[in-house]
Amino acid sequence: MSQKGRDKKGRPGVSRRDFLKTSAAGTVVGGIAVGPRSREAQAAVDVPIAGPGQVPISLRIDARDYPVEVEPRVTLLDAMRNQLDKTSAKRVCDRATCGACTVLMDGQLVYACSVLAIEAQGRPIETVESVGTPEELHPFQAALVENDGSQCGFCTPGFVLACKTLLDEHPQPSREQVRAGLGGNLCRCGTYAGIRGALEDMAGGKS
Repeated sequence: MSQKGRDKKGRPGVSRRDFLKTSAAGTVVGGIAVGPRSREAQAAVDVPIAGPGQVPISLRIDARDYPVEVEPRVTLLDAMRNQLDKTSAKRVCDRATCGACTVLMDGQLVYACSVLAIEAQGRPIETVESVGTPEELHPFQAALVENDGSQCGFCTPGFVLACKTLLDEHPQPSREQVRAGLGGNLCRCGTYAGIRGALEDMAGGKS
């Protein structure tokens, strides 16, 4: 046997160099053996990357399409307010807590401050502007006025959408349903009594 295959004392064995070569080969084989992880990694590589600069998107808001260019980090709220001049959704907490920026997306209530504009493209978005107009208020909006349910007005658009959605699902909501339906909206002026009064009017006094 050649010296290459013996240790320092002349006994048969594996040299340090051979060991490292074998270990390296094993590592490569081991890496190839992990099939699912490799496929997932390749899929992630294949996903197109948007940005960091502005990218063109289209937002469908209140049944109308709006082409706009935004950086991928821009929220739906910022895109609507700063680039489309649609200011009914308000920026208050900017932490997805108060509900002042509430809009409907795919028929579901969402906080516009926590949705990226690029993720909202192609999905139907409704703001309070689609609910009624100053000349022709939605019945709930009229009831809100009659019950003095808004003061500073910052929370009002979000409450209108939340209450309308609640009434669409539960025309005569129970107290528990009202509590659950409006749990994501806060009013710093404390007009909850007026909002509840408007809901009671809409429900025939049975909420």
